Amino acid sequence: MELVKPEFGLIFWMVISFGLIMLILRKFAWKPILNMLHERETSIQDALDSAEKAKEEMKTLQSSNEKILADARNERDQLLKDAREIREKMIADAKGIATKEGERMLTIARENIQNEKMAAITELKNQVATLSIEIAEKILKSELSSDEKQKSLVNTLLKDVNLN
Repeated sequence: MELVKPEFGLIFWMVISFGLIMLILRKFAWKPILNMLHERETSIQDALDSAEKAKEEMKTLQSSNEKILADARNERDQLLKDAREIREKMIADAKGIATKEGERMLTIARENIQNEKMAAITELKNQVATLSIEIAEKILKSELSSDEKQKSLVNTLLKDVNLN
């Protein structure tokens, strides 16, 4: 039963031993341990603050990146729109030029056709006149081959002249 009921001397020496250990720990170990705990707490708090600051910077950078991407997309869209407008303008200009050139060529072709038509008509008239003269000459030669035919033609012409 001695283990269950300690004696006064054992308790006394245990309290003195415990007190001495506490003084020694307080003098040599407690302050360094508390300082180390305080430094650890400070470093942990600094790390948390740095992490929070980094998190805020990441949010700022992310919003900045999103803004830059949005600006880049807008600029790309504007460039594509400008390129489309330039392409459409070039196509419209080319169509206009082609239309004007086609109309000019049609006008020139019509003028050429009209000139060739007039030249052909003039040529045809000249040929008809030449043929008419040749035919009249042949008819006159055949009609006026004898003296009697010549006299009767002159008489007929004189009668026609007197009547008119």
